[in-house]
Amino acid sequence: MRTLLIHGARSALRAAPGKTDRLSRWVLALAERSHPNVAATALANKMARVAWAMLRHGTNYEPEGVVA
Repeated sequence: MRTLLIHGARSALRAAPGKTDRLSRWVLALAERSHPNVAATALANKMARVAWAMLRHGTNYEPEGVVA
């Protein structure tokens, strides 16, 4: 599961330039301040926590609700 989250985060990091949502802006700023692998790991961690919260509360994904 961890490997899949990391691969997904790397893909999202690669696709983030040009996007204006808060999560993309956050991960791009983090990648500029630190190593891209650190940013990908942080994004994977955030994605895991969002997925857990969605399962826990029985809600759908709401991009505006993700705090970066």
